[in-house]
Amino acid sequence: MKNEKVVLIATGGTIASKKKADTGLLESGVISGEEIVNYCDIPAHIDVQVESMLQKASMHLTFDDLLALKERIDAYLMDDQVSGVVVTQGTDTLEESSYFMNLITSHEKPIVFTGSQRSPGEVGTDAFINIKHAVLAACCKDLYHVGVVVVFNERIFHSRYVKKEHASNVQGFNSFGFGYLGIIDNEAVHIFQKPLENEYYELTAPLPEVDIIKCYMNADDKYIRAAREANVDGIILEGVGRGQVTPGMMSEIRRCVESGITVVITTSAVEGEVYTTYDYKGSTFDLKQAGVILGRDYDSKKARMKLIVGLASEHKDIAALFNPN
Repeated sequence: MKNEKVVLIATGGTIASKKKADTGLLESGVISGEEIVNYCDIPAHIDVQVESMLQKASMHLTFDDLLALKERIDAYLMDDQVSGVVVTQGTDTLEESSYFMNLITSHEKPIVFTGSQRSPGEVGTDAFINIKHAVLAACCKDLYHVGVVVVFNERIFHSRYVKKEHASNVQGFNSFGFGYLGIIDNEAVHIFQKPLENEYYELTAPLPEVDIIKCYMNADDKYIRAAREANVDGIILEGVGRGQVTPGMMSEIRRCVESGITVVITTSAVEGEVYTTYDYKGSTFDLKQAGVILGRDYDSKKARMKLIVGLASEHKDIAALFNPN
């Protein structure tokens, strides 16, 4: 078995947390990546180089952090000796940051995100095994040209569909309607499926401001109006069912589109996509007629990331980002 080299970039999160002496509660990102890796029982043929880049709770991460992370990933993967990169971070924003990275990187080598639901000091922690499995996945040739993946609880998910499904259980992530790409079992990586294609967009402009606004029974337009008055660049509407919103939202949505704000409608449903099934005020058909882009089966967080990247790239037809055919 030939030797492999994997770079692990640590950014903080529960996987790097420990209890504070005064409160007994967890403080995220206080343990360095170098310290954690020592407990992960990495196979002897894999050399893990660690960079403790950040030590933050994932809700403290910013787009500036992610852009700096991209630069580090790019630099490491240009090295022919490096098989792949692992990124550790907090789970609260892992589904967002991993997909953002998927959209703005185009490396053939694996980029693997992981984290943990339990801190390294807790009984039954998943921190060490998730890192070990992520390192193994980063060496897997079957994950070349796949894009950014997430490894959690022995499963490998694509960043496009992965979603945090549980607030605390070690089975923290899932890919509803798509499934996982493969598993890690007894230090062997098994890949069962791959996406047919992957996306990449080169950033050519500053990242825009895009908000998510959730729709619910009897919702009015105050949040949409506030977003317009704040001069945001885009709005993701998290509608219901096939992509419906309340009638009271429609006038302000039209004002947003007329003022040049890109508006995308998604659904809060876990599976299925928005579609022009109905014809009434606030329906997906009504939204489309008003110039709103149909967000297919993207959830609101993934749609936000895609719209941010699309608006910051040279892609002229934003609607085609979500509806390529």
